[in-house]
Amino acid sequence: MPLGIDRSHFFADKVTQLEKESRSKDERIHALETENAMLYLKLAQLRGVIQKNHEDTSRLNSQYEGEQKFRKSVAETAFKLKRELDDIKHNLSSVLDVAVAMPKQFNTDMEKARAVVQKHRHVFQSQSSSLTVMQDQITQMQTALQEVTESHAKEKKRRQELHNILMELRGNIRVHCRIRPLMDFDCGTEDPNTLGRPGFKSEVVVHGVDDENVCVRTAKHNKVFEYERVYGPTEKQDGVFAEVQPMLTSLLDGYNICIMAYGQTGSGKTHTMLGSHKNEDYNLSREPHPDEGVIPRAARELFRLISEKPEGSHSVEVSVAEIYNNDIRDLLSSDPNAKHDINTGIDGTVNLLTLCSKQVDTVYEVMRLVQHGLRTRQESATLIHEHSSRSHLVVTLTVTSQAPSFFSKHPSQTDVAASQTTISRDVRGRSQSMQVQPTWSSVENLSQSIGAPSGGGQGQAVIKTKLQLVDLAGSECVGMSGVKGAALREASNINKSLSALADVLGALAEHRTHVPYRNSRLTHLLQDSIGGDAKLLVLLCVSPSQRYITESLQCMGFGTRARQVQRGPTKRRLPSSAEKVSYDNTAVNQRPKSTSSLSGRP
Repeated sequence: MPLGIDRSHFFADKVTQLEKESRSKDERIHALETENAMLYLKLAQLRGVIQKNHEDTSRLNSQYEGEQKFRKSVAETAFKLKRELDDIKHNLSSVLDVAVAMPKQFNTDMEKARAVVQKHRHVFQSQSSSLTVMQDQITQMQTALQEVTESHAKEKKRRQELHNILMELRGNIRVHCRIRPLMDFDCGTEDPNTLGRPGFKSEVVVHGVDDENVCVRTAKHNKVFEYERVYGPTEKQDGVFAEVQPMLTSLLDGYNICIMAYGQTGSGKTHTMLGSHKNEDYNLSREPHPDEGVIPRAARELFRLISEKPEGSHSVEVSVAEIYNNDIRDLLSSDPNAKHDINTGIDGTVNLLTLCSKQVDTVYEVMRLVQHGLRTRQESATLIHEHSSRSHLVVTLTVTSQAPSFFSKHPSQTDVAASQTTISRDVRGRSQSMQVQPTWSSVENLSQSIGAPSGGGQGQAVIKTKLQLVDLAGSECVGMSGVKGAALREASNINKSLSALADVLGALAEHRTHVPYRNSRLTHLLQDSIGGDAKLLVLLCVSPSQRYITESLQCMGFGTRARQVQRGPTKRRLPSSAEKVSYDNTAVNQRPKSTSSLSGRP
C-alpha cells in the first residue's frame, strides 16, 4: 500500500467483520452441537427401538420354534393315535371274528366238559367207597399218632427219671448248660452294628441243638456236647429253676444239695444265681420277681416245702462267705478279713465253725443277708465285664430238722431203696450185689435201739442238711480282660482255684487213690459236696460269640469231665444221735470201696 494511508479504519472493519463471522460460526457451531445432540438423542431412541425390535424378534422366534415343536409333537401324537386306532380297528375285527366263532367254540367246550364231568363222576362214584375207607384210616392214624405222641412223652419223661435215678445210683454230677444271649460287649472294639454278623467277633458259634445237646462251630469242625439239660438264649429264669427245683425236695429228705455256676467272666453266672445286675439289690422283695435267680428261688421253694411240714419241726440258718485270693472271708461278720480254718468232722463233713450264721424264717430275710454280704464282695470292672466277680461266693442254707419228722413211716421210702437197686440191675444188664447206704427203715430201727425220743422235747435227735449255692468267679484270659496289679493277682488266684477244681474232678473221674482237695480253699471247702456227700448240680454258663470260643470250649469240656465222675450213691444224713453210733458200728454204715476211694478220704 502507498505510504501515508491511514489503515486503522480498514482493520476495524476487518475486525468487525471477523468478529461477525466468528459469532456466526459460533452460532453455527452451537446450532450444529444442538443438532448433534438431537441426533444423538434420536440415535439413542432408534437404538432402543432396534433393541426392542430385536427382543420382539427373538421372542417371536422362540414362540415360533415352540409352535413348531408343538405342531411337530401334535403331528407325532396324531400319527401314533392314528396307528393305535388302526390297531384297535384290527383288534376289533379280530374280536368280532372271535365273537362270531365263540358260540360254536362254547358248544364244543361244553360238550368236552360234559364228557370230562361224566368221566370224573364215574371215577368218583367208583372211588367213593375207598375214600370212606381212607378217611377211616386217616382217623385211625391220627388217633394212633396222638397215642404214640403221648406214649413218647411218657417214655421220654420215664427215660429222664430213669436217667436221673441211674445218675443218682452212680453218684454222677448233674451238669446243665445255659447259653446267654448276645450282649453289646461281645463286639469288643468292632462296630456295635456288626453284632451277631458272620465273620465278626460277635458271630454266634454256640447253638443249642435240643434240650440235651449243644453244638460249637469251630474253624475245623463242629463239636457236640451232651448234658442233662441245655438252656437256649431265650430261656427265662423260671425255666432254669424248673429243672433245679426237684433237687430241693431231697434236702428235707436228708440229703445235702450243692448247686454251683461255672463259666468265664461275663457269661451270666451271677445273673443265673442271683438275678439281674440292673439294680444293686438283685430284686430284693418279699414277692417273687421274674428276674430273680436260683438263690432266691431256691430259698423260696425251701420255705414252701417247710410250710407243708409240722410247725416248728425245721429251722433254717444262712451263712454267706467268699473265697478271695484263696482266703475265706465271712461276709456277714463285722470283721470280714478275719481268718477261718476248715474243719473236717469224723463223718468226713467239712465245716467252718467260725463262720457267722443267722437264723432266718422268710425268703426276704435270706436275700437281705445275701445282699448285705454282696456289698462287701470283691467286684471290679474289666475289659470284658464291668461287674466282674473277683471271688467265689458261697451261700449256705443249713436246715435243722427234728428226727421224728424223718422217722415217720413212709411206705415209699423203703420201696425207693429196693426199686433203685432193681433199676440199677436192669440198667447195667446184669444182676450184681450192690453195697448201698442203710435204708430209712434200718435207720429207724437204729434210732429205736439207741433210745431216740419218739416225740419233741429237749435232747431230741436232729438232722442237719445244707444247701450250698455257689457263684464261682469267672475264669478269664488276662490278655483279653486287661487286668493289672492287684486285679492280676486276683485273676491268677481265680484261675488257680478253678484249675484245682478241674484237677479234683479229673482225679475222681479216673478213680485215683488221692484226690487233691486241699490244693485250693475252694475245693477244700466243697470237698464233701464234690466227693459224693451231696447231690451236685453244675450250671455251665457260656457265651455264644466267636470272641469267647476258646473259653466256651474249656467250660463245656469241664462240664463233660464232671459228668464222667461216678462217686457212688449219695449218702443220706443221719440224726445226730444215730450218727455217733453208726460210725462206731461199721456193719451198719459200711461204705462201698469205690465210694471211699473216690471221695479222697483216708
